[in-house]
Amino acid sequence: MNDRDDLLIDEASTAPYSHSLYERANAEKQKRDFAITEKQDEESEQQVKPQKTGNKSKLQNECKKILSSFKRQLPPSQNSELESQEKNNLTKSIKSRHLVMISLGTGIGTGLLVGNGQVLGTAGPAGLVLGYGVASIMLYCIIQAAGELGLCYAGLTGNYTRYPSILVDPSLGFAVSVVYTIQWLTVLPLQLVTAAMTVKYWTSVNSDIFVAVVFIFVIIINLFGSRGYAEAEFIFNICKILMVIGFVILAIIINCGGAGDRKYIGTEYWHNPGPFAHGFKGVCTVFCYAAFSYGGIEVLLLSAAEQENPTKSIPNACKKVVYRILLIYMLTTILVCFLVPYNSDELLGSDDSSGSHASPFVIAVASHGVKVVPHFINAVILISVISVANSSLYSGPRLLLSLAEQGVLPKCLAYVDRRGRPLLCFLVSLAFGCIGFVATSDAEEEVFTWLLAISSLSQLFIWMSMSLSHIRFRDAMAKQGRSMNEVGYKAQTGYWGSWLAVLIAVFFLVCQFWVAIAPVNDHGKLNVKVFFQNYLAMPIVLVAYFGHKIYFKSWSFWIPADKIDLNSHRNIFVHSTLTEFDKADDDVKEYENQESLENLNNLRSRNLFKKMVNLWY
Repeated sequence: MNDRDDLLIDEASTAPYSHSLYERANAEKQKRDFAITEKQDEESEQQVKPQKTGNKSKLQNECKKILSSFKRQLPPSQNSELESQEKNNLTKSIKSRHLVMISLGTGIGTGLLVGNGQVLGTAGPAGLVLGYGVASIMLYCIIQAAGELGLCYAGLTGNYTRYPSILVDPSLGFAVSVVYTIQWLTVLPLQLVTAAMTVKYWTSVNSDIFVAVVFIFVIIINLFGSRGYAEAEFIFNICKILMVIGFVILAIIINCGGAGDRKYIGTEYWHNPGPFAHGFKGVCTVFCYAAFSYGGIEVLLLSAAEQENPTKSIPNACKKVVYRILLIYMLTTILVCFLVPYNSDELLGSDDSSGSHASPFVIAVASHGVKVVPHFINAVILISVISVANSSLYSGPRLLLSLAEQGVLPKCLAYVDRRGRPLLCFLVSLAFGCIGFVATSDAEEEVFTWLLAISSLSQLFIWMSMSLSHIRFRDAMAKQGRSMNEVGYKAQTGYWGSWLAVLIAVFFLVCQFWVAIAPVNDHGKLNVKVFFQNYLAMPIVLVAYFGHKIYFKSWSFWIPADKIDLNSHRNIFVHSTLTEFDKADDDVKEYENQESLENLNNLRSRNLFKKMVNLWY
């Protein structure tokens, strides 16, 4: 028997609360044996049948394989109580390299590359940087809390959308799940509309053609399941990161007068037309846009159920994402503010009627006489938009699947095929994607604003619920006398960091309400249309929350800390000796992973230099 004493136990280590690792390993073994038996039966049937020759028979066999992959996934073992409690049939095919790139580049899309142009016009350069700075502080606290909970509940389908139901209040969990699912369902048509707007930089051809091309492309990618999504995101995000690096270098050169038709620019646009466009109210318009721009980073947790080794990949992703976001988001935003005046007619949302509004990244380069490069930047922006559309078509069906497994949606939507694809949920997401064909409408930018209204504000709700869940998790651990050694990754911002994130999120919601009832561009006069464009997600949350309360007649607003279930669905890291677990087969090794535990425990003991070197590892 080995002398290793760090052991990952799924659910819990005691029989009254959960299942032993030995039982889970046996259940996995039975499921694997069932699959092997079925495969052997298929092979024997093929041997009995007369062998067909020629290309026709090969094509028929390939078609049969493809069609058979759409059949329902193999049923879980009847002896596995664990699997009957949690129907997680998604395949584990996302690797650590995929996850790091997903956490880094998924959020680089419409908000940062396109939407920033609109808020630059309403807030000014100083207002834009200030808004992103405050949002960055909140994001740092949220990612740390999300990493701690994400590793504890790595196998939970829907992941962070179900934290509030378990740790705070089922009604809050339901409301958050609904609004967040709607967000990702609307992000797909939002990206399709954005793709059409991006292509207009080159041509005025019918936009629906490009919408259809992008739509079909992301559908094909997602038909390959989580592995297809992960590989595509890996490539897309590499392109985005290389573009950002190139833009940073070129923007610095342009600002210093080394390229283009201008001499040294410096902070010229911060003096003329000025640092702020509409004072503090202009800054308030940035907060929700910044939240939307940063949105998508939490997808690394949504994919936890499909990661090969979440014990290693989630902490690594949380560790790396913050530093890189500061470089990618904050640095690029500052450089754009140096090169683009907030009163530019080319910015999205300006009064220019030419319809040729472009990304502020393209304007920053093209307006200073640099040739060719803007076309490359616009091409990468188009890739970024396709990347976010790909993420939305991945996330939307899995959020619908989570709601179906909770009984909120019809059980038929919980259908998962043999390749781990939630097919019926996938079709529902495709139906929402058809909204993107309004790109040919004259009100294209207005549709963009409405879709963005749902996405941006709902991001704040999901982040606030994640922080509240972390607070209640820590309260329950303390109240029930549980040790924090059971947690594989501890949030660096701790308990009070989550409180700070909640306060900032509430502040953002208040500011957004002020902007909604007294809009910047309407001289402070109430406009019902503008109000709902800025605050559309709030009525959805309230209806879902109180509707759940009324339907279930539950009027308690939180689960008491001593009654929160800290055993179900949770991975618990404990110090124990190997006894009965040595008897389990090789599947147990997936849950032991002593090396990952040691790396997590030793991380804090490293000096700053080693941490910075390990950042890019």
